[in-house]
Amino acid sequence: MRIIKQIALCLLAAMPLTSQAADDPQHAGELAPLPYSPYADVDYPTGLYFGDTHVHTALSGDAGGAGTTLMPNDTYRFARGEQVTSNTGLPVKLERPYDFYMITDHSDGMGVITDLLAGAANIMADPQGRKFHEAFMQGGEIRRQAAFDLVAQFAQGTLSPALNYQPGNPAYARVWGELIQAAEDFNNPHHFTTFIAYEWTSLVKGNNLHRNVIFRDGPERAGQVVPYTTTPPLGSPDPQDLWAWLQAYEDKTGGDVTAIPHNGNLSNGMMFALQDDFADGAAYDAEYAKTRQKWERLYEVTQLKGDGESHPSLSNEDEFADYETWDWGNLDLSEAKTPAMLPAEYARSGLLRGLQLQTKLGTNPFKFGLVGGTDNHVGLSTVDDDNFFGKFASLEPNPERADHAVKGNEKLGLGYKGWRYSSAGMTAVWATENTRGALFDAMERREAYATTGPRMRVRFFGGWGFEQEDLQHRDLARIGYGKGVPMGADLKSPAAGAGAPQFLVYAQRDPMGANLDRVQVIKGWLDSNGEPREKVYDVAWSGERRPDANGKLPAVGDTVDLSIPSWTNTIGAAELGAVWTDPDFNPKLRAFYYARVIEIPTPRWTAYDRVKFKLDLPADIPLKTQERAYTSPIWYGG
Repeated sequence: MRIIKQIALCLLAAMPLTSQAADDPQHAGELAPLPYSPYADVDYPTGLYFGDTHVHTALSGDAGGAGTTLMPNDTYRFARGEQVTSNTGLPVKLERPYDFYMITDHSDGMGVITDLLAGAANIMADPQGRKFHEAFMQGGEIRRQAAFDLVAQFAQGTLSPALNYQPGNPAYARVWGELIQAAEDFNNPHHFTTFIAYEWTSLVKGNNLHRNVIFRDGPERAGQVVPYTTTPPLGSPDPQDLWAWLQAYEDKTGGDVTAIPHNGNLSNGMMFALQDDFADGAAYDAEYAKTRQKWERLYEVTQLKGDGESHPSLSNEDEFADYETWDWGNLDLSEAKTPAMLPAEYARSGLLRGLQLQTKLGTNPFKFGLVGGTDNHVGLSTVDDDNFFGKFASLEPNPERADHAVKGNEKLGLGYKGWRYSSAGMTAVWATENTRGALFDAMERREAYATTGPRMRVRFFGGWGFEQEDLQHRDLARIGYGKGVPMGADLKSPAAGAGAPQFLVYAQRDPMGANLDRVQVIKGWLDSNGEPREKVYDVAWSGERRPDANGKLPAVGDTVDLSIPSWTNTIGAAELGAVWTDPDFNPKLRAFYYARVIEIPTPRWTAYDRVKFKLDLPADIPLKTQERAYTSPIWYGG
């Protein structure tokens, strides 16, 4: 059941693929003969590309207001590998450039921050506008707090209309045009791919329902529209109205667009609700389920504002569930978190709720793949812990940032400090080439996965024909596509008497990073009573460890030296793989499966700050982490 393999590092880096998928369940497990050259006639994705799908520049109000000065051109230059000067005057460069990149500046108020900072006449004529301008001009902590107040006023619907620029405002159209032009100027197919995008910034009384809207298209189509906002009468905070806008865009232009929700952990129970909170709690209908599945094929599971895979109170038998957890309130801290909200906030419980709704509606509205992004507001995607430039300009490297109070609500007793931000995350996409079309199509078919930063290479296939001997082969991808389906897909209906499905999973460490601790398969299903269930299976692990009598695998160990800080790869494995058969399979019950890959312990960004700035940090600030990757699921039962 559990097989550990450590094969040459070149294995996943050069996996040849071929189009031998067995759509006929009666022939599942059979591979068509190959030509002598195993690389000939390949029509499946052979390239793995890493990118950030969620980035803000100085053109976003809460970024520019808080001190960010980097503009889209600066951000793109940085992402493709050039050295730039940060917002606080520090030199900064990536260890490795990104393959693709998406700047997602906010939809609402687009263009206002430049007018606020400049003290434009229309801004100064508005009392609230003048107040914000004067606060921004004072700089420092006053400016930072003004930026948070700007978000809070918007969230609570008390922001002056003069500051909430909407379509029709000349500045709004100008900035959208600048974003489109920058994406076009830096798009270099096959080398560095950029996408036209924006963030639809729905905040319902501070509850986060944001979506990143990503266009497959260039300016000839995307330039025919301006972003949809969340402010009536031109916009709406209801995601269903956004989906209608997406449909209208495609109908008008013949283009292709998608939406990626993020940070359900700050939605206070709204992201994966079982009812329509915009219709007084009315039940969802079949059309809702079909429409949401169409437009929201992916979910951002990890980013700077916490990890959103699961929560320890929801997955109390999962020892790795409490990871970079944010669970104290909504986005602006106007409402405290309650335990009842949590099931509607995390990806795993959202996937389970999708199975429940599918039983009622015939379609699964929460059938999403998993991706990661930074949501940085400094124009710098720095996911490596030794090169972390923070969420906002005030949280760029400095001795105070880890223990600095970022946001709080004294009346509710809520607040958090800078150390709470993690250095996540990143999206990995298996695609045929590094172009807008190929990457977008791969994301729409959910052949993508999230990492918390490291560039781990992960394959995950499901089917009924895998054998333990398959792990001996070098061409694992050919076998995976030939005998089964990849991450993001549905398992084919099995042949009569086929038994339980098998899953082929293989992971290779980031060549510049840490070894791997283990590979797990997470299963979620509905039992015979329709109740949601979940289980975590360790399927491959490093070393000679053995599960105890309760099935618990001992910890991998720890080589972190906090005095440097650094670690050694004397524990863990460079690669891990398994062919795993579900021991609890019931062909009558709907289920999903996804893989989670976990690294050995490494220093967190707070540990690097501690050494670089010679700090004596409080004991409650974590100094170590175990980075991870989450594949998109494979579903059984439709």
